[in-house]
Amino acid sequence: MIGKGLDRLVEGMSRRIAQRSSRRSFVSRLGMAVAGGVALPILPVDRRGQIKMAHAEEFAKTAQTTDMTACNYWRYCSSDGYLCSCCGGTYNQCPPGSQPSPTSWVGTCINPDDGQAYLIAYRDCCGKDSCGQCACLGLEGEYPSYRSELNNDIIWCFGAPTMVYHCSSAVLIGKA
Repeated sequence: MIGKGLDRLVEGMSRRIAQRSSRRSFVSRLGMAVAGGVALPILPVDRRGQIKMAHAEEFAKTAQTTDMTACNYWRYCSSDGYLCSCCGGTYNQCPPGSQPSPTSWVGTCINPDDGQAYLIAYRDCCGKDSCGQCACLGLEGEYPSYRSELNNDIIWCFGAPTMVYHCSSAVLIGKA
């Protein structure tokens, strides 16, 4: 009995909709929905993340701008891994024999000299065995792995010729 009543209700609603709309308007609306769905992935993504200012300011209290081989160098606030500056490279370049990954995670760090927040791209250098020197674990602005662009626990050698991790570099992108 309940099934017959539900069938009548659905049939009645379907007939009313069919009487008030044409096939062309349905196809037109379906086309707009599909086109909108295709355009959705090209919308910009906020990769800066939401800085937790209390934590960023806490790191900035002890951060310094002179020793690029120390974990408290201001650009390393979200770095996780071995510093390329201790492995034969610089803070923003891979050592010889390793290649930068085309992918990266991002973080927002405060430069203690000017008090400004900057967006930093952390790029893993791949192709050689792990450096094993200057291991740093920065957590500023890190998100769980379901927000992978803001997670530093992933080996970011995607797209590189090899997935072997060597060290991590910190490239300044601009002001946050």
